[in-house]
Amino acid sequence: MAIGLFILAIIIQLAVVLAIFLLSLSRVTGSVAALVTVIVTAIISPWSLLLGVPIALLCLVLLVTPLRQSLITKRVYKTLGGAMPSMSDTEREALDAGTSWWEKELFMGAPNWDTFAQYPYPTLSEREQSFIDNEVETLCAMLDEWKIQQEDKELSPEAWQFIKSNGFLGLIIPKEFGGLEFSSYAQSRVMSKIASRSPTAAVTCMVPNSLGPGELLMHYGTDEQKQRWLPGLAKGDEVPCFGLTGPEAGSDAGAIPDTGVVCYGIHEGEQVLGLRMNFSKRWITLAPIATVVGLAFKMHDPEGLLGNPKKTDYGITCALVPAKHKGVMIGPRHNPIGSPFMNGTVDGKDVFIPLDYIIGGVENAGRGWRMLMECLGVGRGISLPALSTSASEMTYLSVGAFAKVREQFKISVGKFEGVQDATSRMASNTYMLEAFRHLVTCGLNQGGTPSVMTAMAKYYATETMRGVVNDGMDVVGGRAVQMGPRNFLATPYQAIPVSITVEGANILTRSLMIFGQGAMRCHPYLFDELQLLQSEDKEGALKQFDNLFFKHLGYTFNRGAKAFVAGYVGGSNDAPSFADNFTRPYYKHINRLSAGFALTADMALGLLAGDLKRKEMLSGRLADIHGHLFISTAILQFYQHGTKSEAERLHAEVALQNSLYTIQEAFLSLFDNFPNRMAASVVSFVTFPSGRIFTPPSDELKRQLGDVFMDDFEANPFRDYLKTMVYYNTDADDVTGRMENAYQALVGIEPLWQKFKKAEHKDSFEGLTFEDHVVYASQKGDITEEEAEVLIQYNALRFDSLLTDVFDKHLLKAQVRRNPHSLDNAVHQLTDYAQLKKDAQARNGIIPDSEVASDNLAVSGSESVDEKTGDANPNHGYESDGDVEMVSEQNTVKEVRTQTDFGDTNPDAEALDHRHRDAASHLNERMSNNHSSHQRSIDDIEPVTQTDTPEQSEVIKQSIDEPTVIDTASTNDATDSAKKVDTANKIDTPDKIDNADNLDTKWQDGLRRDENDKT
Repeated sequence: MAIGLFILAIIIQLAVVLAIFLLSLSRVTGSVAALVTVIVTAIISPWSLLLGVPIALLCLVLLVTPLRQSLITKRVYKTLGGAMPSMSDTEREALDAGTSWWEKELFMGAPNWDTFAQYPYPTLSEREQSFIDNEVETLCAMLDEWKIQQEDKELSPEAWQFIKSNGFLGLIIPKEFGGLEFSSYAQSRVMSKIASRSPTAAVTCMVPNSLGPGELLMHYGTDEQKQRWLPGLAKGDEVPCFGLTGPEAGSDAGAIPDTGVVCYGIHEGEQVLGLRMNFSKRWITLAPIATVVGLAFKMHDPEGLLGNPKKTDYGITCALVPAKHKGVMIGPRHNPIGSPFMNGTVDGKDVFIPLDYIIGGVENAGRGWRMLMECLGVGRGISLPALSTSASEMTYLSVGAFAKVREQFKISVGKFEGVQDATSRMASNTYMLEAFRHLVTCGLNQGGTPSVMTAMAKYYATETMRGVVNDGMDVVGGRAVQMGPRNFLATPYQAIPVSITVEGANILTRSLMIFGQGAMRCHPYLFDELQLLQSEDKEGALKQFDNLFFKHLGYTFNRGAKAFVAGYVGGSNDAPSFADNFTRPYYKHINRLSAGFALTADMALGLLAGDLKRKEMLSGRLADIHGHLFISTAILQFYQHGTKSEAERLHAEVALQNSLYTIQEAFLSLFDNFPNRMAASVVSFVTFPSGRIFTPPSDELKRQLGDVFMDDFEANPFRDYLKTMVYYNTDADDVTGRMENAYQALVGIEPLWQKFKKAEHKDSFEGLTFEDHVVYASQKGDITEEEAEVLIQYNALRFDSLLTDVFDKHLLKAQVRRNPHSLDNAVHQLTDYAQLKKDAQARNGIIPDSEVASDNLAVSGSESVDEKTGDANPNHGYESDGDVEMVSEQNTVKEVRTQTDFGDTNPDAEALDHRHRDAASHLNERMSNNHSSHQRSIDDIEPVTQTDTPEQSEVIKQSIDEPTVIDTASTNDATDSAKKVDTANKIDTPDKIDNADNLDTKWQDGLRRDENDKT
């Protein structure tokens, strides 16, 4: 009985302590509640005082101020003050720069989901949408990245003029100064679409709208400076650049050696107070063509000319200097890893400028680092993530098309599990990036300069894009390795290091900035405590520290209690009002992990203090936890506003599982490497009492998403959505449109193509070539002549889409790629193999296999009842059979009429030749005559390789006998003719075909039969 009462009393004491922490009671209220509990439990069992006495003594210390300060506060203050490194004014400004948003809720361990639910989902205004649909679309159509990179080495004059005159350099400038004043989301969308066509053009437009004088002037410039510069920047009359980095300062921009010394000098004929500048800047985008240069430098006033003799070093300052100012030298261009956006040097020696060139005037002297840290947010949060999202989305579209069109071992390469391991990552990561973009721009739309969130956006967007493009390169293989105007992956692949490096190198951003600034901006007490620890008034600071420190302790114990409870019963059930059965469990996980993160961050900050600044691997893991908590909520918000289709759910589920698993592994790796093993073990036990709780996406999930990755339209609405985010086209002559054109053609005829290829792979046809097989199937009556034509046309598109470029021996000019399978050339691929074999078998009395076997294609009744089809058939990896009827099944009046194409008959020839023409001769004739003389009048389909004219025939002859070289810089007729040879026969995509009267009936009746036609 006594033992039972003792256990009960101890449980009551522990439960009350836990409740005090969970309820986050104040120091006084909590101490009183604990004392009352000790007294009550002592009555229940005196032995409970074994735990009760220490609790009571601690409560008395907390309640008695002199005792508390002497025993706890002073000792902690002294210890932490000695452990914290000294902080320069520049560091203090950097840590204090920027604001916080949703990332603060996640850092503090108790996210407010009601606040989250009220965030306005970013959308485009009518004016912004119109600009993207018109001006941006027009600009994209003007851009040819291969020509820009390999020939011109810069944007064309026409493109440059269009950019300037249509406000692309003034997206962020207010309307009152002639700018477009677009929202952050609109800026992101504009940059994404341009980048999907030309990274060079995107970077060109990006810089003036991110880290440029315009952004600094808008926030900090004087009225006179705004009136002087902003209208010209908005119209493109002024081209800006900003000089920050140099030979001695890259990521450590605070260490720039460039100086400006206050002195008197001559400006415009008068002696004025100004700055004698010496600077050497490198890697400055737009510098070679800039008309105005922003400069960051360290300002000094050794003579006290500004009126404060005690202040000689002002720190980093920003000024705006005309590029033609005396002494300013715009140097030669850099070549940033083959991407020819304008990038170069800016130098100056003993350049004198007046003080009013300082952005914001003398009042902003020394505030440059803070200004830069806040304004860097635009580049980090909008431009670079937009470019990364665009590259991933284009990779998703192009590689998804390739994975379906390209076949190896008799199946689409996208069907292989090894490939699906990569494509599922590509799909989920692209979904994550689009979701991430929406939540980040949502925060930026609401104003403020959330530096931590934008640092997350820069790092995780660019790193994720790197993974997506690398996976795409693995899937596409040789088609992506061979450079040329046909290569749709090389450009984003080459540009990866640029995004990784600029606007804060990724290693620095992850290991120092995200958690370092996050702790200052997101922790409710840390920054104020740090200020007090370095205060010169130690006595006054100690009193404030006493109150602040114990609030901090209460906060830490509250998060610890939440994490402990969540570890055993799961996280809090708090969730936004719109949560559903799919998303609700994920909100619960985020609640749990957020509480664990708050506790872990406090452990790291409290025990390591200033040493954490040097423990960059630990800081990087804390950044991963914080970053992926934010990413997880972004995915959930994006899913909530999406289609919620099964395909989209798959994207979201894999993306969420990846993020949660990343968070878990970052936690456990941090605990395994934390210097204080006891503390790490305790916090690990509190946050993950049962060990790992998350696993990576299962193989089955990845297989499903890998299949969806190759789908389109209602089967994969997310792919359809991506087409609206980028410059999308199906032009068979275009670098990205070529593969998409073949893909859409395959989507339109997939059931027929699968049936034919299945039969072909079973060796059901005689002949050596694809064209032989088509003729054989047509001759046997298994497909109509129209279907034979469609197969020939698609095969031409397929073959052309997979061709890589070839060059002359000096790799200077791309050569013409002849397509032997085009409808005009396909006749030349026919062989007499089948007839020779048949004749030989007849001579030897052998019964042909074709007479023993049943129908070549899966005609009704031809296959045994038990034969498996589609994915269930181990002999191939195609989808289940579609709803395409073969000739023997077509018996309606409409079908019979379709098969009888009177417009293609030749009565005169038939009268002279009474013999019945077989399918081979008829298809041969139609290939060589019908589709070379009047094909356009029938179906308005442009052939891939046209050989109608003597000039074109000569080009083809030259391409066979002697390689023809395309001079892409020329515009003469011979070049145009040569380019036509490179064009594949276009099967219009279904949406285009619906608008073609002559082809409409043939397409729908022959390939996409309506169910009503069967009756």
